[in-house]
Amino acid sequence: MRRYVVLVAGGQGLRMGGEVPKQFVPIADRPLLMHTLDHFYRWDASAPIILALPEEHRPYWESLCASASSVPPHYVVCGGETRFHSVHNALAYLDNAFPDDSLSSLVGVHDGVRPLIPIEMIDRCFCTAAERDTAVPIVPVSNSLRFMDKDVSRPVDRSRYHIVQTPQVFRRHLLVRAYRQPYVSSFTDDASVVEALGISVYTVSGASENIKVTTPIDLLTVSAYLS
Repeated sequence: MRRYVVLVAGGQGLRMGGEVPKQFVPIADRPLLMHTLDHFYRWDASAPIILALPEEHRPYWESLCASASSVPPHYVVCGGETRFHSVHNALAYLDNAFPDDSLSSLVGVHDGVRPLIPIEMIDRCFCTAAERDTAVPIVPVSNSLRFMDKDVSRPVDRSRYHIVQTPQVFRRHLLVRAYRQPYVSSFTDDASVVEALGISVYTVSGASENIKVTTPIDLLTVSAYLS
């Protein structure tokens, strides 16, 4: 069974402030994105990694790789207008570079700015997808929630809601077929794209430390872990 990884790092980092996109911010002497690469390479050095980056960021990333002491092997493709288009481009590259007609192959899609992904969680997602065809990690909501409707709000049962994480892992042939659909704005992650085919996704336990770096506070938290 072949396993593949798609890392999506197409964000401009606007909510972070500053001039450096968040995926390139240096933490513990390495760019944030490189820590994510390191985790997946330690998990399975034989799994090809396809990295989707905005075209304008590629020269900068190449310069960071050239100055790094070691960089896990990976392949870079151009990111698209949205996350959907970035994953679509990565899957197109995968089909050309790694032809594979096996129905058992798996592809995991992960946010490049989640550098604290536990290796055992990666394994759990891939093992679950090997059994169930799909695996989407989730964690419970810890804060109280309120439903807002204009000026009226009401509490909701937080036990019925969960936060979705990555990597989201699927049979390769299912994911490729899903990403042949036209893009619609309701496609917020890979699970929503696959579900549009009428396929139910199977959820697994995520990890609280699997933080997606979006704000400066997130960056401080990740820096504390990695340092």
